[in-house]
Amino acid sequence: MTWSDRLAELGIELPGVAAPLAAYVPAVRSGSHVYTSGQLPFVDGALAATGKVGGEVSPEEAKSHARTATLNALAAVHALVGIDSVVRIVKVVGFVASAEGFTGQPAVVNGASELLGEIFGDAGVHARSAVGVAELPIASPVEVELIVEVK
Repeated sequence: MTWSDRLAELGIELPGVAAPLAAYVPAVRSGSHVYTSGQLPFVDGALAATGKVGGEVSPEEAKSHARTATLNALAAVHALVGIDSVVRIVKVVGFVASAEGFTGQPAVVNGASELLGEIFGDAGVHARSAVGVAELPIASPVEVELIVEVK
């Protein structure tokens, strides 16, 4: 089964690649790795939510937004090399715009990790950082970037 087949089996359609907000590209290949730029939870060209997690955005909502941002990162990988070129997910970095005192960043970034496990199984097991930050671009609650090994 290919990763494309797996996505279809799960009923997941990769979105179009989100347009960069500044002077960068969505993903770059170097050797056998693809590095994505940080991806926000855009849906149909609009940010799905704004605000800080633990404040205006609940941790459960933020987990869902991390999933959406991860789909956007996978779309960037797919546009560059094709999703079926993925060998494994190497690393996930998740940034969480955190209200004062919020320390649940790992649970929020599980939205990314769990999705990658659903799609890629053992090849989706990865190293990870979940970082709380004061602000993210355009008031996004989450941002996700990937390092992916490819054929």
